[in-house]
Amino acid sequence: MGKYIHGYLTEEQERLMSQAGILTPLIYPFIDLKNRKNVLEIGSGVGAQSQVILSLYSDLDLTCVEIEKSQIEKAQINLSGFSDRKINFVNQDAAELNFGEKFDAGFICWVLEHVEEPKKVLRSVYEHLHPEGVIYLTEVFNSSFYFLPKLPGLERYYNAYNAYQIQSGGDPDIGVKLGNLLHEVGFGEIELQRGGFHLDQSRPEELKRMTAYWKELMKSAAKPMLDTDLISENDVREMESDLEAIAKDSNSVFFYQFVQAKAKRKA
Repeated sequence: MGKYIHGYLTEEQERLMSQAGILTPLIYPFIDLKNRKNVLEIGSGVGAQSQVILSLYSDLDLTCVEIEKSQIEKAQINLSGFSDRKINFVNQDAAELNFGEKFDAGFICWVLEHVEEPKKVLRSVYEHLHPEGVIYLTEVFNSSFYFLPKLPGLERYYNAYNAYQIQSGGDPDIGVKLGNLLHEVGFGEIELQRGGFHLDQSRPEELKRMTAYWKELMKSAAKPMLDTDLISENDVREMESDLEAIAKDSNSVFFYQFVQAKAKRKA
């Protein structure tokens, strides 16, 4: 497995819960888990997406696979309000799943970007789906990020952020590769779509909210990037200042696209 570049500190665990709330309207219109009774979530972390799934679909059972035990402990707290639901927390490597049962659906969100061998994870999920079982994926395409005004602090930091993810064994553009990966594993009925945001001063409150979210996302990887000398403390300050400037600039543009995929295990 690759390295999770944001770390596992309490601040990051809280950021993940906040992120889920901000991005839910962008992600879940594509997801349809109706009539799916037994869902396998890969890389469930602190339960941020699990909480959304359980809230949207009152009838399904959820198995949450996570490699980091501290994340599972936090997820159990975060999902304690769903005590009437069947939730199974499992500490396993997603590339080497070991279940005696199969699932109706798989769900992966912001996970494969951190994985060295994403095809192994997808193949492992494939083997644990029923025939005609569906998988939904949402993954990053960081090369799509565009902003105006073109401010050097944010650009320098963002380039370092992506370089650090690659050095850590991840792939900041994994989203655009989902179709090929699913096909190579053996999935059929593959559907792809783009999601994301295109914001400017015609929607100032959304722009302000998203640039604030982006600042926290960027800062979440600051410590390991500082420790490896990819950035300096001044780079962090300039990134924050540039995002604040974009939120206020009369000609600002803030654009990003992620990629979603749906596919089925062949009968």
